[in-house]
Amino acid sequence: MTQENLSFIERNAVLIKVTAISFLSLLLLIPMAMIMSLVSERQSRQTEATTEISSKWGFQQRLTGPILTVPYETYDLDKDNKRVNIDRHMAYFLPENLNVTGEMNPEIRKRGIFEVAVYSSSLKVDGVFKAPQLDISDRHYEVKWADAFITIGISDLRGIKEDIKFKWNDAEMVCEPGVKIVRKTQSRVNEMYYDSGERKEIMIESGVTINKPLKEESLAKEYRFSFGLSLNGSKSISFVPIGKETIVKLTSAWPNPSFDGSFLPENRNVSSRGFTADWKVLELNRNFPQKWNDTEIEFQSSAFGVSLLLPIETYQITERSMKYAILFIVLTFTVFFFVEIMRKLKVHPIQYVLVGFSLCLFYLLLLSLSEQIGFGIAYLVASAGIVIMIASYSKSIFHNNRLTLILSSILVLLYGFLYILIQMQDFALLMGSVGLFIILASVMYLSRKIDWYSIGGKTKDGVE
Repeated sequence: MTQENLSFIERNAVLIKVTAISFLSLLLLIPMAMIMSLVSERQSRQTEATTEISSKWGFQQRLTGPILTVPYETYDLDKDNKRVNIDRHMAYFLPENLNVTGEMNPEIRKRGIFEVAVYSSSLKVDGVFKAPQLDISDRHYEVKWADAFITIGISDLRGIKEDIKFKWNDAEMVCEPGVKIVRKTQSRVNEMYYDSGERKEIMIESGVTINKPLKEESLAKEYRFSFGLSLNGSKSISFVPIGKETIVKLTSAWPNPSFDGSFLPENRNVSSRGFTADWKVLELNRNFPQKWNDTEIEFQSSAFGVSLLLPIETYQITERSMKYAILFIVLTFTVFFFVEIMRKLKVHPIQYVLVGFSLCLFYLLLLSLSEQIGFGIAYLVASAGIVIMIASYSKSIFHNNRLTLILSSILVLLYGFLYILIQMQDFALLMGSVGLFIILASVMYLSRKIDWYSIGGKTKDGVE
């Protein structure tokens, strides 16, 4: 190496060092990406375990109904007064009142190391239908009162644990599996309709049906209904407000509920012993009518209910903590760089790499330990192990107990700050911004007296 080249390297030693450290910091994002991929893989396995348990116990449950459906036919008359161009239609009616009172009994089921929140629920449903009044504009029609039926939508029938005893004006009626609220596409051929077999716009995909609740010769002014439902499910339960006034009351021993859907409870009480919640939804609050003909209605967007949250979603919170990995790497490298500049020590790039790998190893330890012993203890053990390892290694580099203690204290503060940050979902952005401001201000303050020009063998006036 010539003298000219050597002097160039010496003059730009700080810039070269900073460039090398920056490159190493970016290079360490590769193992971080691999760990992030591992988090996603473990999250997928958790989803598979959840699906496996739910497929045997019951998936998330949604109750829709009861809905009263009355078929009718419209037709034309030919010159011989025979019916032609016969079309079959459906008239749908919703109850005036719908009252649901229920209790959820939650428990934790495990598949390997993965946990799933499941529940068994006991629901009591009652309400009132007014006598159906059909709005038919066609001149010729016939109402098929004997073919009327009631539909109760239950999203996963495997969760039903007892027979449903449906009472209709005190008469007990039989519930049959399956739903009929499905309109099939029809086509006109030679003035006749035929069924093309294509299913379209399913309002209720799964549930039970009660056949022949109405008789033309004995139509009542109103119909009272009630039924009990023992239903198993997992993670959440929800309700569609099909009543002109819908009232739902739920109680449970689960201490971590999440009230979601289109409507929040009017009253709720959450404690370590469980929760109680009351909803009241009016016809005006939702986006579908009390009765209609033929048109398919989208119910699901109006549903509301509660989800059973596990105390800490390990993979989500681990993924959140990994977003701050570059901050840990840069700050730790900054400490080593300042010690190198101020104490005129030489820290080899390999030593930077080993320290960087130690910081990456923290997240792998956190992921693996939190699956076994819980996130809080796993975070303490993983951070303590990494701090001790980096402190011991830095002592062999610095040969100074005071500098080692300073580095250890900085790491402890960083890990403590990160733990607080990932626990505060609502204020994470604010706390992160304030923390970065303080860190940058501290670095600027500590480096204010460093003469960067003199490090390269020159003064800031350019004189050697």
